[in-house]
This record gives sequence, structure tokens and C-alpha cells, in this order.
Amino acid sequence: MNLISLFFLSLAMSADAFAAALGKGATLQKPRLRDALRTGVIFGCVEGLTPLIGWLVGYAALQYVEAWDHWVAFFLLLGLGLHMIYEGMKIDSSEQDKASESHSFMLLALAAVATSIDALAVGMGLAFVDVNIVLAAIMIGSATCIMVTVGVMAGRLLGRAIGRRAEVVGGVVLILIGAAIVYEHVFAA
Repeated sequence: MNLISLFFLSLAMSADAFAAALGKGATLQKPRLRDALRTGVIFGCVEGLTPLIGWLVGYAALQYVEAWDHWVAFFLLLGLGLHMIYEGMKIDSSEQDKASESHSFMLLALAAVATSIDALAVGMGLAFVDVNIVLAAIMIGSATCIMVTVGVMAGRLLGRAIGRRAEVVGGVVLILIGAAIVYEHVFAA
């Protein structure tokens, strides 16, 4: 997996956290940079650790699925991408209630874990392709930190509508990355 693919993967992985940050920023009275940065760091750390955990699980299974590993990566990314598109397009009236909850560390950490489950699955898929997992985790965590910080600050102005579209775009990017992995293994080999 090349650096450009990792860059787009990082953006795609941060899309759901960005959407959550827009919603959070929309509910805060006047978000301060300190609060936005704190939220970004929490989300970035969690989002950076989960692909490492997923990669370790996937790497342990690598010897059993080596012949069709690219298809495993593709279907994981396809499923996650379709899920992100679905989540980005559905209308959830309870989201506003969730977004107005407290800005405590525990609630932020739980939200970060909830939005990083996809990064765990992506990490599992990355075990089946040639990738520097540490670089990928750092890029995913950094992109998430930046996107969440910006999302909280911009949320007050942009609201949830942009957040939904960001999640749809992130899902499409994941599907395209999965297709590129299959293309590299099947047709470019």
C-alpha cells in the first residue's frame, strides 16, 4: 500500500469521528480551541491504537488465509464502506440527544471507541497487504486528531448536515481502497 493510499485511508477513517465532532461542536455553546484539541487528541489516540490491535489479530491469522488475503481486505473495506454510507444517509432523531451529553473524558473516550471500531477492522485487513502498520496507525491517529479538532470548532457553524456527507465520502473512499488492493493483487501481479 503506497503513501497516497494511506493518506486517503487516514481521511476515510477519520470521517465518522469528524461527523461526530461536528455534531458535538454544534451542541456546545462556544467551543474553545482547548476543548476541541482535547477532544481531537482523545479521538486521535484511540483511532491510532485500534488499527494496531486489529493488525495484530489479522497478522496472527495471516498464515491461514494468505492465498486469498486481498479478498479478505477487500470485503472488510467494502463492508465498512457500505456501513459508513448507510450511517451517513440515515436520519437518526436520537442523535441530537446523544450530542448534547456532557463533554467529560469518559464520554469522549466512549465516543472515540465507538467511532474507531471500523479502524480495528481496517487494521485486520491491513495485515493481509504490504503496509507499514506503525506509519498507517500514526497517519490515521493524526488525521483523526486534526479532523476532530477542526470538526468541533466548525460544528457550531456547519452543523450535522456536512458531517453526514463526510461519512458517506469516507465510505466511498474505503470501497475504492479495497478495490485498489484487489486490482494490485489480481491484475497488476
